[in-house]
Amino acid sequence: MSRRRRKGRKLNAEINVVPYIDVMMVLLVIFMITAPMLTQGVNVDLPQAAADPVDDKDSEPVIVTVDSDQNYYIDVGGDPEDAVDALAVKERIAKILAANPGKMLLVRGDKNVNYDAVVQLMVLLQQAGAKSVGLVTE
Repeated sequence: MSRRRRKGRKLNAEINVVPYIDVMMVLLVIFMITAPMLTQGVNVDLPQAAADPVDDKDSEPVIVTVDSDQNYYIDVGGDPEDAVDALAVKERIAKILAANPGKMLLVRGDKNVNYDAVVQLMVLLQQAGAKSVGLVTE
């Protein structure tokens, strides 16, 4: 038997990764669009304000929400859609601040809520040990 040499193309053992990069880029865009939509737990109508965003060194601040019915919601330490009373807010925030004293606290108040309810929440957070509290606006 005689051996014949192939004089055409050589065998290519490389994998084309361009389609995988395309799929990863599409997934990245999808996650970038859907991630902000998943962070809001309780639907409140925030007031409009022309303020600069807070420069946050902490990746995830604790957000305490007051809805139009003056119910309190905390986004950590339980279901963020379950209303909690003032004593529970104070206890949970005190525990969080004991573990991480530099944790940023933000208050989301519905624009239809009484101003007194937002102030009372800020007083509760101060009694729990918060040195500063930020307000969330749109």
